[in-house]
Amino acid sequence: MHTLLILSRFARDYEALIESAHLPDLAITATGDPAQIGPDAAAFDLAFGEPALLRHLLPRLTAVRWIQSTWAGVEPLLDPVLRRDYVLTNARGVFGAQMSEYVFAYLLAYERKLFERRASQDAGRWDQTPPARLRGKTLGLLGVGTIGAALAATAKHFGMRVKGYTRASEDSADVDEYFHGPLADCAAALASDLDFLVSVMPDTAATRHVIGEALLRALPPRAIFVNPGRGGVVDERALAAALQEGRLAGAVLDVFEQEPLPPDHVFWRLPNVHITAHTAALSAPPDIAPLFVDNYRRLLRGEPLHYRVDFDRGY
Repeated sequence: MHTLLILSRFARDYEALIESAHLPDLAITATGDPAQIGPDAAAFDLAFGEPALLRHLLPRLTAVRWIQSTWAGVEPLLDPVLRRDYVLTNARGVFGAQMSEYVFAYLLAYERKLFERRASQDAGRWDQTPPARLRGKTLGLLGVGTIGAALAATAKHFGMRVKGYTRASEDSADVDEYFHGPLADCAAALASDLDFLVSVMPDTAATRHVIGEALLRALPPRAIFVNPGRGGVVDERALAAALQEGRLAGAVLDVFEQEPLPPDHVFWRLPNVHITAHTAALSAPPDIAPLFVDNYRRLLRGEPLHYRVDFDRGY
């Protein structure tokens, strides 16, 4: 018999979805409050939930051998002071559609001049400035995993050219040109002709602040930067300077180094920045619960679990 702790703001939803799968040999405890788990914490051999909540309980989950994250990012569990003697799996393959909706909502808004149309309407001005279009524009992707591949496929639907930066893989046929190696070394070749740059890279020691002065200066002034991925990959001071100095046309920012974004942060005051408060792609229980169900069945069969995280790489 396995004992599962579900620790999430949506614990009851996850519990109902997992119970509906009729998994054998599984006893479930579900809560959204780590404080409700007292001495019983040591009794659970499985855990499923949000890394930010699980982090606080992890030292007491001494029997846990597998944790399934409800998030793609697992940074709260990667602190080297925390135990790592368990299998950690994250959520993958379920955020591509949401990310595509988010990114292309803004790309289309820019090209179709939706922000300007609203301003003209508010001013009572008949504005017939011709819109642009995505066809023929070039999109740069920082990270071409499952999310990046979904973005590349959507870009192809609109007739865009796609350039992708990855650590090594070239799995998406929708990417026209791949770049590897240190980002600083290929910044000019990657970025100099981009209309849009989208980051969906993980936040690791190797990617921290890689979107900095060198890459931002390589972008043409017309470019729009979109970050629905991780805040830590961006040098925010360098980005703010590029936006303020007109070296970058605009930015759509969903994630930041500090969240919530402090009220006095310069990004709030920049007219060419759109802030969306970490809402680009939310973990929905109907999407995430099947990941646990599939992995649990694999566990029972003695098969390797899907989407295992490498603690050293950070993803």
